[in-house]
Amino acid sequence: PHTLEVKRKRRAQKQGARRNTLELIQPATPEPVEGREHVQVQTELYLEEISDRIIEVDGECQTDDFLDRPPTPLFIPAKTGKDVATQIEGGELFDFDIEVKPILEVLVGKTVEQALLEVMEEEELAQLWSHQRAFAELRNAEFAELQRLEEQDRRIREEKERRRLEHLEKLRKQKETAEKIAARAFAQRYLADLIPSVFNNLYDSGFFYDPIERDIETEFLPWLMLEVEETLQKKVLGRTMLDSLIRMVVEKRLDEFSHPPPPAQTKAPAEEPRAADAAPKMSGEADAADQPVAEE
Repeated sequence: PHTLEVKRKRRAQKQGARRNTLELIQPATPEPVEGREHVQVQTELYLEEISDRIIEVDGECQTDDFLDRPPTPLFIPAKTGKDVATQIEGGELFDFDIEVKPILEVLVGKTVEQALLEVMEEEELAQLWSHQRAFAELRNAEFAELQRLEEQDRRIREEKERRRLEHLEKLRKQKETAEKIAARAFAQRYLADLIPSVFNNLYDSGFFYDPIERDIETEFLPWLMLEVEETLQKKVLGRTMLDSLIRMVVEKRLDEFSHPPPPAQTKAPAEEPRAADAAPKMSGEADAADQPVAEE
């Protein structure tokens, strides 16, 4: 019995040491940052509802009453063979104090050895943890330095790309400026004779004129021609009326001279030539008056 208890204790100690070792090896969850808290999350395949209050359901079952019966007696096998007894006096087989010393020495030695092994294992684990922390710190420092170098390299690349783009933009602007200057010079040289020719063509086309001359041509001369035309129309009208009057008088005289005079008149013939003489004179005057008009 003592050996079983010792073995059970040693097994429990080994399990406890293994559990402590696993807890030391497996890092625990770090503490939450300020303003946050950890939440328990199920990671099993089948989710289970978690509640603070356990659901309780009352149930009842009615059974028949049991009859009172005596307890079942222990099973005692039937006795076989013959009874044999042996009388042993004290100290005949072994002395416990003497025989227990090697067992105790073995148990104590194994226990001390296991304790030493566990202590050494704990020290080794502590050294491993210290080496791991040192390696993690070194790795973090190297990672930070690597990030700093990468960031520096990125800034250098961006600066280089920006300088290259600025240089290309500067070259493009210089080329564009040179092309503009060349185009301007060529345009000035090409259009040097264009402006005078354009002005001459516009002047010939009538876009440029003397306002006084234009006013005389558009205002004074039409008015003058209109007045002259009205005056000439009046003169032509007067001449036409004069010609019609003369024609009427001549036709009337012609009608009068075409008929013979009446025979009863004696003195009339003597006086007739005078009138006839006067008539040609008047016609001559009329012709003389009409002659300048015809000449005009």
